Amino acid sequence: MQEKRLNARMICADLLHVCFPDEHGNIVRTSAILEDLSPSGACIQFECPIPVGCRIAIAHPNGELRGVVKYCTFWEIGYYVGLQFDEGCKWSPEDFQPEFSLDLEQLMSSSLAPKPDGKRGS
Repeated sequence: MQEKRLNARMICADLLHVCFPDEHGNIVRTSAILEDLSPSGACIQFECPIPVGCRIAIAHPNGELRGVVKYCTFWEIGYYVGLQFDEGCKWSPEDFQPEFSLDLEQLMSSSLAPKPDGKRGS
């Protein structure tokens, strides 16, 4: 399967405050778990399904990120929702840092980089 993401994502864990309209147009305010994050989107775990096309806002200490749901899949313990941020709305580490994060791209590049002894990795 071909990767469709524009940016590499960081694996994360953080509790988010989100809001979105329900099927009646009422604004739902709830918490969700951030699973991964990139400048252009995120994966968020919810307790209930969120319809594709639904607009979601994520509050953070320095503002908010807004986007649209691209997929919603149930897996083991929750609904994993793929969010594509709106044009002009990009995540930046200067604006918001998840409680826990792991940059796999950085980890892989550092583990593959030659060490002073000429060997790679640890």
